[in-house]
Amino acid sequence: MTIRPAALALLLLLAGCDDEPDPGFQGYVEGEYLRIAAVDAGWLASVAVAKGQQVAAGQPLFTLEASREEAALAEARSRLAQAESDLADLRLGARPEEIANFEAQLTDAEANQRLAAITLERNQRLISTHVVSESQLDQANAAAQQSVAQVARMRAQLATARLAARSDRIHSAEAAALAARHVVEQSAWHLAQRSVASPADAVVDDVVRRPGEWVPANGTVVSLLPPAGIKAVFFVPEPRRAALALGATVAVGCTGCPEGLTARVSRIAGEAEYTPPVIYSRETRAKLVFRVEALLASVPGAPRPGQPVSVRPAP
Repeated sequence: MTIRPAALALLLLLAGCDDEPDPGFQGYVEGEYLRIAAVDAGWLASVAVAKGQQVAAGQPLFTLEASREEAALAEARSRLAQAESDLADLRLGARPEEIANFEAQLTDAEANQRLAAITLERNQRLISTHVVSESQLDQANAAAQQSVAQVARMRAQLATARLAARSDRIHSAEAAALAARHVVEQSAWHLAQRSVASPADAVVDDVVRRPGEWVPANGTVVSLLPPAGIKAVFFVPEPRRAALALGATVAVGCTGCPEGLTARVSRIAGEAEYTPPVIYSRETRAKLVFRVEALLASVPGAPRPGQPVSVRPAP
């Protein structure tokens, strides 16, 4: 049988279709952004970065007005100093000047006791001669007893002054000092939150607010895109899903991408979905596919979020 040239050309064309290279899986690049917000609300005082800027971990991003927090910290530190002073005073007992005053009072009381004893003894001798009356003797006796009690009281006060405070008062003062210290720590933490730094090396994707604006609590001010947060999202037909596994390396290609760009599969959807309309594949448009995510290697010239890519299993 003779094959006409036109028919032969058609057969060769159809045969060549079977040898077309695998187009891979179609997808796009997506970013996992860090949206940096303020813990507390406040007026935005300054922004230290601009869109597109590369920042390092720990680099300042923005600050909020902090006069209230500064005043609260100063007050907390003053209260802590007072609480620690009270505690130290209780642990030391009376001051030297106070002890000296008690000693002087004891000396006076002992002198009065001696005088009262002498007066009582003299009156006891004179009572028989009727020089003093019974009432005078009674007064001298009462004065002598009172002087003895006064000396005992002054000795007890002096002994107490030389001791530290009672243990229950010291424990109470220790608890008050500890509570004041916690208030200082909390106030210092709130003040530190008014200045926000970058948590990682990243590129500033966007600056959402400007100085002078009111920032609500947990309101985003700066959006960051770390190198490790760029991933390729692609869609795999069900028959080829088994060819991929978590942790597997895939080759990524796109217009302008560097040679040898790879990504590591970080997620494979558990349920199938219809091919997204952005994936213009005539053969798979009506088929169910599985969404797969792969973290792109951090290399110069890597594709940016929104850029279409094709993905193939790495050889």
